[in-house]
Amino acid sequence: MKFNVLICFLAGVMGGAFVIALSQQWLEQPATAQQTLRPQSPRFEDPPVRAGNMGRAPLPVENANGPAMRRFSTDEQTNIGVYEKCQKSVVNIDTKTIVNVRWLGAQEKEGSGSGWVLDKAGHIVTNYHVVQDSDIVNVTLGEAESYPAEVIGVDPRNDIAVLKVNIDPDRLSPVSLGESDSLRVGQKIFAIGNPFGLNRTMTVGIISSLNRSLDSKSGQQIRNVIQIDAALNQGNSGGPLLDSGGTLVGMNTAIATLNGGNSGVGFAVPARTIKRVVPQLIQFGKFRSPWLGVDYFWKSDRGIGVAKVVPGGPADQAGLQGLRAERQVIALGNQRVVVPKWIKESADIITSIDGNPVSGLDDLQIVVEEKNPGDRVELDVLRGGQMIRITLQLGEER
Repeated sequence: MKFNVLICFLAGVMGGAFVIALSQQWLEQPATAQQTLRPQSPRFEDPPVRAGNMGRAPLPVENANGPAMRRFSTDEQTNIGVYEKCQKSVVNIDTKTIVNVRWLGAQEKEGSGSGWVLDKAGHIVTNYHVVQDSDIVNVTLGEAESYPAEVIGVDPRNDIAVLKVNIDPDRLSPVSLGESDSLRVGQKIFAIGNPFGLNRTMTVGIISSLNRSLDSKSGQQIRNVIQIDAALNQGNSGGPLLDSGGTLVGMNTAIATLNGGNSGVGFAVPARTIKRVVPQLIQFGKFRSPWLGVDYFWKSDRGIGVAKVVPGGPADQAGLQGLRAERQVIALGNQRVVVPKWIKESADIITSIDGNPVSGLDDLQIVVEEKNPGDRVELDVLRGGQMIRITLQLGEER
C-alpha cells in the first residue's frame, strides 16, 4: 500500500514538473492581439488551387507565427478549386413587382434569386420563375455592384430566362458550359447561389438520379431533370450546378419540400436543355418549340394512335391520317340523335420516330423536343395493317 502511494507521489511530482516546464515554454512565446481575439484566417498564396489540379503541392498559409504549410486533402482541394474558379460567375437577382391590392392600392412585391454569367456581352441566365411578372430586375455582382437588367427572353416550359446587363466586359466572368449527357448517379456536384440572401454560398452533394420529370410553375413538364442531394433553399433558384472540373452541368430550379426548407431532394435543369434553349431566347426572345401538327393522340398496343390532325399543319402536309368519323343515329327517349362514331381502323399508329420505338406519348415527345422547327423526322407508321415510312418536317408550336 505504501509502495503504491510512493509511486503515485513520484509520478505526480514528475508530471507537475513537466507541466511547469511546458507552461514556461508557452509563456515565453509572445501572444499577439490576433491570437487572443481570433485565429488568423488562412490566406491562399501560389501555387493556387485549380479545379483539376488535385494532389499537387500543398497550399501555403500564413499565421501569426509566420508562414506555414497546410495540407488540404484532395477532396478539399477540389471543393476550393471549384469555388475559386466559379464564384465570380454567380450573381444575385433582385426583383420588384407592382401589385394592385384592393383597398390598399399599388403595393411592391419583392423577390430574389440567383443567376450566372453566360458571356462577356452581359447575358445572365436564371430561372423563369425568378423574374416572372417582374417590373424591375437588378443584378448584383459581388457584394455591392448592382445593375439594372432587361429580360430579353423567357421559356416558361423549361423554366429558363435570359437577362441583359450593360457592364464593362472585363468585370464579367462567364461560366464554362459543360455536358450533362455523361453524368452518372453518385457523381459529386456543387451548387452555388444566394440562399436567404447569403451571397455566393456553395453546397456540395451528389447526383441522386437522372432523367426525372418535373412540373414547372407554368404547368408544363421539364424533362431530363437532374436530381441532387446538395442543400438548396430559397434564393438558390437560377444558380449553377457544377461538376468537379468547375463546368456547368445544370441550373438549380426546385426543391421537394413539405415546409419550404431543404429536404435533401433538389432538381436542376440539365445543361443540354440550357444549350438548346438559351440561343433561341437571345435571338428570338422565346423558345420556338417544334411541333408535329397533331392535336390529339390515343393509346394503342402497337404505339401511339393519331386522333386529330391539324388542317394545314406539318402532320397534315406529310399525309398522316387521324380518326375518321361516321354518322351514327342513336335513340334518346322518343328522339333520334346523330352522333359521330370514331373509326380507329382509319387512323395511323406511330410505332417509331427516327428509329426510336414509341410505346407512349413520352417516347414521342422526348425525340421531338430535341429538335428545332424545320427539322425533319422519320416516322414508322402502321396504316391498315401495313407499315409505311413518312418524312415529316416539324413546324413551330402555335
